Amino acid sequence: MRDQAPASFCRFLKERLIDKVGMGKYHLLDGIRSPQDVIKTVTAEIRKAPIDLAFVGVGENGHLAFNDPPADFDTDESYIVVNLDEPCRRQQLGEGWFPSLEDVPTQAISMTIRQVMQAKEILAIVPDMRKAKAVKACFDDGISPDAPASILQKHPNTTIYLDTESASLLSQASLDAYSAKS
Repeated sequence: MRDQAPASFCRFLKERLIDKVGMGKYHLLDGIRSPQDVIKTVTAEIRKAPIDLAFVGVGENGHLAFNDPPADFDTDESYIVVNLDEPCRRQQLGEGWFPSLEDVPTQAISMTIRQVMQAKEILAIVPDMRKAKAVKACFDDGISPDAPASILQKHPNTTIYLDTESASLLSQASLDAYSAKS
């Protein structure tokens, strides 16, 4: 079963979040069913009620969820099949999720940028020096599909946790501005 594979994001979420906090209601993306069936199912669920809290990832290439650059900021879909670019795939390999680049999938199902931005609150934890360039591109510069996570600058209730290394390339002006907001 793919959901038990070491690289399964469903497994990661269950082991490291859902089971630990006793989360009552959640929807995981079923990696066994066809992508179109999964998208149809989770879209129907997400349209029943707004998202209270979105936990999102920022990739080494600035991706938000798995929306690699250049990201589609305009689609009305809730979930889409995305093509994973080589930097994203190399990140998965570098994190030890797959034994070789050839084993890393070239596509994934991802919540869209627009759907993420509809959450009442967004939380991102972005650690490590390998993410410093992406953090700088996303939070020192303007908003751009070429730095997908930069869109988080527009959300009124986003918290981004950085460590010293991931924040190391941010300008002092950005550090001051973001610190003042918290």
